[in-house]
Amino acid sequence: MKRLSLLVASFCLVFLLGSTAQAQQFDLAFGVSTVTAPESTPNAQTIGGGAYLAFGMDFLFYKNAGVAFNAAFRASENLYQAQQPFRPFFYDVDAIWAPPIGKRAQAELSAGIGAESVRFYTPFVNCNFVGCTDFVSSNHFLGQFGAGLRFYLTPKIFIRPEAHLYLVNNNVEFSSSRATRFGVSLGYSFKNAE
Repeated sequence: MKRLSLLVASFCLVFLLGSTAQAQQFDLAFGVSTVTAPESTPNAQTIGGGAYLAFGMDFLFYKNAGVAFNAAFRASENLYQAQQPFRPFFYDVDAIWAPPIGKRAQAELSAGIGAESVRFYTPFVNCNFVGCTDFVSSNHFLGQFGAGLRFYLTPKIFIRPEAHLYLVNNNVEFSSSRATRFGVSLGYSFKNAE
């Protein structure tokens, strides 16, 4: 959770510093997606499958370039090795380029870094000086590459099919260090008047 807080704080800092550079566009989006990954092996489980809820925001402060933050988590628990409940979270901070394609569409390309945090739920509660939890987390650094296409339903509301490739470092709990998230988001653009 500390890493997520650090990523959000970093994004906010960039947002505040960039606002002095005549911001062009700020976007918020919520969506649903699924994750695909290589199949399970006898010794390793796949991280793929299930519905993921996603949240994203971006800040385009130099022409069509800027920064973005994305987070996605599995909506329901899965079973690890058919025994232990778990739930994966993906979050990342990215550089983004979003050039317009005509009047009602906008491409979106992103690349950045973040983390995969997998919560393994336990039947007991652990307490420390921060609080109490019923899970242990396995966290791994990741690289993210994403693409999407925004279709504007109104001048500010858009729908965006999207895909994100995650390359997860040392993802030993699962069958692969690669996972792909496919989904669709509904978003809102806060654009400056042109």
